[in-house]
Amino acid sequence: MTPHGTTLLVIAKEPLPGRVKTRLSPPYSPAEAAELAEASLADTLHAVLAAPVRRRVLVLDGRSGPWLPAGIEVVPQCAGGLDERLGAAFGGCTGPALLVGMDTPQVTPGLLAPALGPDAWQDCDAWFGPAVDGGFWALGLAEPDPRLLRGVPMSRPDTGALQRARLTDAGLRVRELPLLRDVDTAEDAGKVAEAAPNSRFAAALARLATAAGHAGRDGAR
Repeated sequence: MTPHGTTLLVIAKEPLPGRVKTRLSPPYSPAEAAELAEASLADTLHAVLAAPVRRRVLVLDGRSGPWLPAGIEVVPQCAGGLDERLGAAFGGCTGPALLVGMDTPQVTPGLLAPALGPDAWQDCDAWFGPAVDGGFWALGLAEPDPRLLRGVPMSRPDTGALQRARLTDAGLRVRELPLLRDVDTAEDAGKVAEAAPNSRFAAALARLATAAGHAGRDGAR
């Protein structure tokens, strides 16, 4: 596969305890939740590395760490709400751009392929990846315009519907990527690990389950 002229963006937080995946606690401790977040981010970044794109960018809140593979540019997130930060991420791009988050470790180059191929933008202005929780896990724009995101209410059950309506109300022709589940809760984590059993995320979840089992047996002695 040869690279095409699309920029692939990942928006993420540095995986620090207490700052990421807080809805995983309980049952997981803040440190364990951060471990799962790091594994999820690593899976996402390696999928990005394998995708045929012109530019790969991590839009990061925080500092990079050993989880960052070579070959990915890092830029800081701007201040403001999530809608403003997403808009600014697109605002730093020229040409088509596809943005994904750090909450879908099951993402693969194959899942992204429809929005990255040589005909991805033929008769198409935007790509939309809906999430099970009502949000979205991917958004692509042929002509990045921050105004298409600013003011859209985020982290709500209707966020995805509102964002998609913003695109269509602007007259954009929208194509959809597959429906995926974000990792927000422990139930989500288990289902995503089942969907991607060979992922770093699934391995991290299994390690935590094994450790919890050992701790339970030790405590019962």
